[in-house]
Amino acid sequence: MEAGFSEMRSELQSRDALWRRIQLECQQLHTELLKVREYKDMQEIQIKHQSSCVQLTEQLENKNAELLLLAQSQACQREELNKIRNHVYREEQSHCSEQERMKTEISDLTEELHQKEITIATIMEKASLLERQLKMELEIKDKLLAKQQLLDFQYKVIKSENTHLKEIM
Repeated sequence: MEAGFSEMRSELQSRDALWRRIQLECQQLHTELLKVREYKDMQEIQIKHQSSCVQLTEQLENKNAELLLLAQSQACQREELNKIRNHVYREEQSHCSEQERMKTEISDLTEELHQKEITIATIMEKASLLERQLKMELEIKDKLLAKQQLLDFQYKVIKSENTHLKEIM
């Protein structure tokens, strides 16, 4: 019996050692399974990451294409803006030169008007002086006319007296 126990013990120890090895292998397999799952998860993450990278790359390419179109559009707009600026600058220059010409013309016309005002004032003074001279001459002529009429009257009176005296004689 002791040999049977010993054999059983040995068998138990052997099975116990086998059980421990099996448990150890199970743990190792479990660890490997975890590693495989981790690796699989990592691969899935990488696949998702790669898919995401592909999507991001496509989006980036689309954005680059949009940016290129915007840059071309901006270049066209800049060119158009420069044309408009040049046109506005030419118009401003034209407007400024027109204003200067008008200022010069207004200045010339103002000077001409001033000269005409001076001429009119001079003419008015001369006209006033001539009017006074005419009035004086008119008064003198009126006096001379009155004197002549008086002299005519006196002449007629004397002539009439002469005629009367001639008749008497």
